[in-house]
Amino acid sequence: MKTSLSTLFFVLFLTLSSCNAQEHGPKIETPKEKRYTHEIVADSIAIPWGLSFITPEDFLVTEKSGIMYRVTQGNKTEVNGLPPVYVRGQGGLLDVAIAPDFETTNTVYFTTSSPLGEEKGGHTALYAAELEGNNLSNTRLLYKGDYNTKKGQHWGSRIAFDNAGHLYFSIGDRGNREVNPQDITRDGGKIYRLNLDGSIPEDNPFVNQADSRKAIYSYGHRNPQGMITHPETGQIWVHEHGPRGGDEINVIEPGKNYGWPEITYGINYSGTPITDKTEMDGMQQPLYYWVPSIAPSGMAFSTSDVYPEWKGNLFVGSLAFQYLERLVIKNNTVVKREKILDSLGRVRNVEEGPDGYLYAGVEGVGIVKILPKK
Repeated sequence: MKTSLSTLFFVLFLTLSSCNAQEHGPKIETPKEKRYTHEIVADSIAIPWGLSFITPEDFLVTEKSGIMYRVTQGNKTEVNGLPPVYVRGQGGLLDVAIAPDFETTNTVYFTTSSPLGEEKGGHTALYAAELEGNNLSNTRLLYKGDYNTKKGQHWGSRIAFDNAGHLYFSIGDRGNREVNPQDITRDGGKIYRLNLDGSIPEDNPFVNQADSRKAIYSYGHRNPQGMITHPETGQIWVHEHGPRGGDEINVIEPGKNYGWPEITYGINYSGTPITDKTEMDGMQQPLYYWVPSIAPSGMAFSTSDVYPEWKGNLFVGSLAFQYLERLVIKNNTVVKREKILDSLGRVRNVEEGPDGYLYAGVEGVGIVKILPKK
């Protein structure tokens, strides 16, 4: 049986991660007695990248290969009307998010790896469209990163909304750490903020700076694949992949520089250093960082009473070690880590549904609903 390059890379990643520096933060726990079980609510999805709920029984799922599904009462149907998707490496059809005003507008936002543009290759793009049944109409491009490249890594990309009518989305550094993350005249390695109609907010931090990308909200990021609005503070929280070590959770502030690659808690996959600096003046420190890397993807807070002992906790998927991680945070400090859904598969995404249950997208499995044991 042939072994794919992606499988070989994944094995190498696990090997390098396991021999990384001494573990940072609380040691992750595996519960002796499981207090939960799970059921599959949408099966046979190879890489369920994005997940967004209309109702508990009606939701959208993106499959990285370029398919969007609408799942209604367990029945999975392909959605028509997607723009061209450039499937390469880590890129493809990425996140999806129901608009805050979906009930009146039927608007859906989604991100893709897009081939549009004069240069060959692709870059991350944000779209909006109206969802009518299983069809997208009035599909429009709201934003696309510039300088296409054939590199297959670090597209981002997650979507979140604040409580003031803004949309946030992420684009990874596109494999060009030397230039993109620290240069606000270029796309890549950034968190962006738009109004819901795609226009640029007048109070974005760089709107008055010549040659800047006006949609940029923060910069110095590597590859953000988790984004959530904090349920109490309203702040945007992001996590991003580090290299070998140094995955980060960051609380996003306007105009701030989050350091990549000038500062990092990680090293190159080869074991060589990227920099000898983990902090510098004018660059933000992460709220938390993982050493070794867990390869985080997807992020959600549990806010309901469905799991009383989990209320207020943060949940992050681990691609590298194939579990859902529960983080207990007190005073912006991670005080406990625990494995959930251990060994079920690569957890690509996690969302809290409108019914208060946590749902996870697991590669090769589909969408699973986490159920507390009675």
